[in-house]
Amino acid sequence: MNTLALRLVPSASARRILSWAIPVAAVVFAATVYPFPSPLGVVLNGMLVGGRIALIALGIALVYRSNRVINFAAADLGVAPATLMVVLVLGFSWNYWLGVGVGLTGAILVGALVEMLIVRRFRKSPRLILTVATIGISQLLLFVALSIPGWVGGDTLAGLGQRLSPPFTLNWTFGGIIFNSNDILTLCAVPACLIALTLFLTRSQTGIAVRAAAERSERASMLGIPVGRIQTIVWVIASTLAFIAVFLRAGTVGLPIGQALGPAFLIQAIGAAVIGSFERFPTIAAAAIGIGILDQANTFQPGNRPAFNDVALFLIVLIALLLAKRASSTRAGDVSSWRAVGEVRRVPPELSHLPEVRYAFIGLGVALLGALVALPAFLSESKIGLASVIAIFSIVALSLVVLTGWAGQVSLGQVAFMGIGAAIGGALTANEGLDISLAMLIAGLVGAAIAVVIGYPAIRRRGLTLAVITLAFALVTQSYLLNREFFGGWLPDSRIERPDLFGVISLQSESSFYYFSLVVLILTMLGARGIRNSRTGRTLVAVRENENAARSYGINSVRAALAAFAISGFMAAVAGVLFVHQQNGLGTAPYAPAESLTTFSSVVIGGMGSLPGAVLGAVYQRGGQYFLHGNWGLITSSVGLLAILLILPGGLAAGLVRLRDAYLRWVADRRGIVVPSLLADRRVETEGAEPEPLPDAGRPLPTAKAEVGS
Repeated sequence: MNTLALRLVPSASARRILSWAIPVAAVVFAATVYPFPSPLGVVLNGMLVGGRIALIALGIALVYRSNRVINFAAADLGVAPATLMVVLVLGFSWNYWLGVGVGLTGAILVGALVEMLIVRRFRKSPRLILTVATIGISQLLLFVALSIPGWVGGDTLAGLGQRLSPPFTLNWTFGGIIFNSNDILTLCAVPACLIALTLFLTRSQTGIAVRAAAERSERASMLGIPVGRIQTIVWVIASTLAFIAVFLRAGTVGLPIGQALGPAFLIQAIGAAVIGSFERFPTIAAAAIGIGILDQANTFQPGNRPAFNDVALFLIVLIALLLAKRASSTRAGDVSSWRAVGEVRRVPPELSHLPEVRYAFIGLGVALLGALVALPAFLSESKIGLASVIAIFSIVALSLVVLTGWAGQVSLGQVAFMGIGAAIGGALTANEGLDISLAMLIAGLVGAAIAVVIGYPAIRRRGLTLAVITLAFALVTQSYLLNREFFGGWLPDSRIERPDLFGVISLQSESSFYYFSLVVLILTMLGARGIRNSRTGRTLVAVRENENAARSYGINSVRAALAAFAISGFMAAVAGVLFVHQQNGLGTAPYAPAESLTTFSSVVIGGMGSLPGAVLGAVYQRGGQYFLHGNWGLITSSVGLLAILLILPGGLAAGLVRLRDAYLRWVADRRGIVVPSLLADRRVETEGAEPEPLPDAGRPLPTAKAEVGS
């Protein structure tokens, strides 16, 4: 019986074949039979689309293996040189191949400069900091790409978003679909890139060094491998693959001049990398091609909507996370990698009871509160509305402090929970006549429940997969869940009036709604501070710092992370109820995935572990967008983000803490009080000063004869 059972168990090679055959058969069945029956021409077109996605996904995997971060600038590395190529070929009638050469050279320069000038500065920083830096790099490259047409040709280059014509003409029909020369280029270029990348990584000495440095960078450095040069090569390869993918895409669907590339392309590539665990390159390439086939087969269906493709992509990523093997405990290299979060340390107990300390902070708090209360008297109606928006997005930023700053889980779709709260809260007040306070409570509970459902498969997978799935969820929320075409029956009307609070307090004016938003912000800060000082807050920080040590004390790390995600989802949904009433309507643009990235960046700028810092970051980010219009608004979230990460890794809050500590040192010196926590980060003795003599320095040392005589 046991022998028969052993015979029925497939061998390792058979399991490997089945692991490939079953997904391939499932994709082919779905794209040709059910639920997306399509001709073979659509399947081939999907393979071409997936091939372009695979180039971006492999670049993401390369950077991940080299730096252990998800590169959110993966697609944007190729956008700027591809935009330059399109402008030169279409705007100035350059030769096609000459334009490709200039674009390829530009891609190499972009990859090398990004690594040497930015990424290399974060080599010793926690992986979270470098991951956030890639968001800043993405926005900086996007600013460059959007500015290239104006820099090169001004207004004469308007309307260049057409398809890039190839240097030869060749059309052929397969499976009912007509393919042109651009498709032929893709059919030749993508396999060539995949083969070249495989040969480079497996046959060349540099490729082997790349693999060695990715596995153990410290050991590779000790063996004489130039890790810095290897990192530059990796980023150059990723940038080159991104350029090839974007320029091939420009020949098929066009490159939008003056617009962002869009988040769907990046999310598809990251989804393929997630399926391959960022490690298995053949699986990543196959997954990207499968995603492309399903995308085109779904698009081919009659009555299809683009939002359905976003939903399918989200479900693919979600299912991949559910079926993926649960990750092992945190690697030793990642333990305590959150020390640069920059939580604000308390005032030392030696000084907290002093009148000049206690009254100084009380007076500062009263002055700040008084300034916030008096603010509407000095602002116009539009500026008061901006102040309300800043207060609302400050609540979303506080939710990220709880989730990312304390629990160590990265969410790049927090504005999506804000959009869910806005839809539910607006529907409850406009359609059901509920009080806005009750609508905030219900919407917050729904946001918490959705956060748990979305977060569980990603949190159990560990790593940065939560960032991936929340970013995909943000795309689905904007294009599908908030789309009146699908949910017009329960979404609020086009205009949402502000109901009276408790049926008594009017919120119609901008000033009254500003005060209401300010009160909710203060209550949220007090609630978050209470959570941080409770056992729950200490548990979250313990799991963040060292998950293995926390588990040894009986702490369930997954449950703790889900609790933090539920709290953050509740807070973001409450902010959404405020926002939909402040805007007097529910749109989709304010809840785009790019807004989630902007909000996350603002928290890092302010201080990931600081509640006041999150508010400062929201003031900086939203204020910069208000005063810097158009593409220049990206400067506040790109250059500002990178500068803060380089100068003040703890954010703006770290700068304020330094000022506070300087005042506390002055008080301690004036009082003659020694405070070890304030002296630990500075030298006590003056540079070059003679050391004080020991008490017995003037006495002669006993001689050996004296010792014998004694």
